[in-house]
Amino acid sequence: MENNPLLSIPSISEDTARDALVQYASSKCCYSTDPAEQLVFSNLEAHNTYRYRLETFTESRSTEWTHEAYSGQPVDAYTQPPPAPWVIPAKAPTMFEDATQEIKIPNTASVKPCHTCTGTGKTPCTKCTGCGSKQCWVCNGSGVRAGDESCHHCKGTGRTNCDDCKGTGLNSCDTCEGKGQLLVYIKLKIKWKNNVDDFVGDQQSGFPISRVSAVTGEKVFVDTQYMVYPAVGFPDPAISQAAERLVRQHHAQFAPTCRILQQRQTIELIPITKASYSFQEKQYTYFVYGAEHKVYTEDYPAKCCCCTII
Repeated sequence: MENNPLLSIPSISEDTARDALVQYASSKCCYSTDPAEQLVFSNLEAHNTYRYRLETFTESRSTEWTHEAYSGQPVDAYTQPPPAPWVIPAKAPTMFEDATQEIKIPNTASVKPCHTCTGTGKTPCTKCTGCGSKQCWVCNGSGVRAGDESCHHCKGTGRTNCDDCKGTGLNSCDTCEGKGQLLVYIKLKIKWKNNVDDFVGDQQSGFPISRVSAVTGEKVFVDTQYMVYPAVGFPDPAISQAAERLVRQHHAQFAPTCRILQQRQTIELIPITKASYSFQEKQYTYFVYGAEHKVYTEDYPAKCCCCTII
């Protein structure tokens, strides 16, 4: 690892490290920027590492029965055998971008009575449970008001017509949209998915490697093919081993159930600098990482709890 020329890239400058910490403190409502502005650096140490990423772009297909309200659409069931799912043409989206598509499979559409309303196009009103009326809200169903006066709102009956079904007790069926019939057919569901796995070399610097997923670095190797061959002979043997393992793992995981359309493997150099400094005669450390110069620290010296959550 010591002989690796890419990992020997020097750490960032003191000005860059200081600016990153000032911005970090400014983003925290309870942090003072004084330590970041007044600190004295004692050491800036590079712990740059690599991230290997394998992307496998796959296409999967499944079928299911579905239905929609029938209003004169073509009916083609039993005219000839329906095509197999993988025979149906579909245009793939941009590579390495997730997408979905649904296609009506030819020669599967037939018309059937609606199963919800049994072909009537009507279902009992849920507001009045199908009786067409509900209790009068003025007299609470008694038919009279104070002083034994007949309720004028319900004309003394204690009930009023249901506003939802207009007193009929029935509403248009939602399933068939009141048509009474359904077009039933088989639907093809196509899913394009970019399956991504990362490996990051740990430099044992005390920096939590999981945070690298939120930043970018400098691409030092990019390979895009139908099926990539693992990157071998890389200066960091851990990256070569990860590449071989992930390529084998992706093939075993996706090839049996999906169609692999393309693969891409990338190696990025992720800059990580460990900054040691003193403030008010005490020693502290923090990390500046990624091309975005994000900051990670556990012992920033000027925190307070003066913020009030409203």
